[in-house]
Amino acid sequence: MYITCLDLEGVLVPEIWIAFSKASGIPELKKTTRDEPDYNKLMNWRLGILKEHKLGLKEIQETIATIDPMPGAKEFLDELRSISQVIIISDTFTQFASPLMKKLGWPTIFCNSLEVAPSGEITGFKMRIENSKYTTVKALQSIGYDTIASGDSYNDLGMIKASKAGFLFKSTDKIKADNPSIPAYETYDELLSAIKAAMV
Repeated sequence: MYITCLDLEGVLVPEIWIAFSKASGIPELKKTTRDEPDYNKLMNWRLGILKEHKLGLKEIQETIATIDPMPGAKEFLDELRSISQVIIISDTFTQFASPLMKKLGWPTIFCNSLEVAPSGEITGFKMRIENSKYTTVKALQSIGYDTIASGDSYNDLGMIKASKAGFLFKSTDKIKADNPSIPAYETYDELLSAIKAAMV
């Protein structure tokens, strides 16, 4: 019994914060989990920048409405779901993810939630569980599933290394160089073939 666990941003859809950085003209917001391994530190830093510029959930959601899945992502996901249970495990937030899940055909996603004031200001965030990707994969294994995992960032390495098979996808040169034992792919066809081979 296999469950394939995928990261969302950078794997199936473009990075939300990079898109918002461009839309808002705030270059600092380009920083992602590819650059900063400590997610809490990264998010608190982002919230500080949003507060400084008086930007809230509404502005970010307007940018998200313009984001489409990466070319081929939905087709890849559809084919993968025909051969494996699939869960997207992301450190994004339900308030960001819903419009993107609609465009991907409503796959299952486990993510976090934002704390939002009536004014629309994002005042904080609530992580579903600590070290959520790794913890979720271990929980799935504890109920009898073999997991296959793929992602592109530092926060994906735990679930990738803990799974029966794990792959980097569209990752950075540094992450690939630091983790030479993890197969790395650039196309959905390559990733799909690797996942299928792992299930044999």
